[in-house]
Amino acid sequence: MIEARLWKPLEDGRVHCRVCSHFCVIESGNRGLCGVRLNRDGTLYTLVYDRVASLGLDPVEKKPLYHYKPGTSTLSFATQGCNFSCTFCQNASLSQPPREGADPMGDPVTPEALVQAAKREGAQSISYTYSEPTIFFELMQDTARLAHQEGLGNIMVSNGFQSPECLKELDGLIDAANIDLKAFSENFYRDIVGAKLKPVLRNLKTIKKMGWWLEVTTLLIPGKNDDPDELRELAKFIANELGTDTPWHLSRFHPQHRMRDVAMTSVSSLETAVRFGREAGLEYIYIGNVPGHDYTKTHCPACGELVLDRAGFGLSFSALANGCCAACGRKISGVDLG
Repeated sequence: MIEARLWKPLEDGRVHCRVCSHFCVIESGNRGLCGVRLNRDGTLYTLVYDRVASLGLDPVEKKPLYHYKPGTSTLSFATQGCNFSCTFCQNASLSQPPREGADPMGDPVTPEALVQAAKREGAQSISYTYSEPTIFFELMQDTARLAHQEGLGNIMVSNGFQSPECLKELDGLIDAANIDLKAFSENFYRDIVGAKLKPVLRNLKTIKKMGWWLEVTTLLIPGKNDDPDELRELAKFIANELGTDTPWHLSRFHPQHRMRDVAMTSVSSLETAVRFGREAGLEYIYIGNVPGHDYTKTHCPACGELVLDRAGFGLSFSALANGCCAACGRKISGVDLG
């Protein structure tokens, strides 16, 4: 257990956590909403700096990132804990126990060991993912610094609820991010996620301005966030505020956690959302969790030729020359596309 970063002392032994946009005021002896930041006698500590609960070597496409170093592998890890309480969480056994009072579990780790493992496995990047990396900010920050020193990229897969201070601290360390834009409704964020929409929208715009490679994911849940007007506005936000070349991943919902009574997303619903994205001018739209669907492929926005194909979570075909469409020469947006 080490002292946390991004917090301020208050009166009467309380502390003000500044790592995410909940800005928790925590009484002595209590934890923040994430369950992994503890106020002990007026000092805020992180309970997960040295406890990795999930670790794996993934294709970068699994994050999902389709336009950042395609075909490469990334060392992915997470601690327990999360600052959201999504009723549909796909990784609830990892993210939620500390929020419910359990002590965070995990194996001993150091930033140095993580970076060396990435190099040993031939990864080109490290991904802070699986749960919510904001809540293990200190471990992410220290690992990211070392990763850059060793020539590795850094990827953050996140719900986008960081504080402005947190994003400022990560500027220059993170190279690419996939951010969940879970809905375009404050009611959805309040009632289903336990958070707010506006900080996420603010952070998406900040991330884009900072120059990180950015991709956006929306898990489409029947009857919850698939209203046509809402999806049209969400697609317009991406196009107008983040850029038409920002990839949008539409992911199929499978009943999980406390939302097992909701049906799986239909393919037709996903395809309708794709149409809304096209109408907004988005150039790269993908459908996830539907193996073999044509919208797992990347086509050139100019001539329509297939430039990147994927099988499962891996890259299976590339028709790019120096990052450009081999057929017409159009530049395909991304980083190290080949």
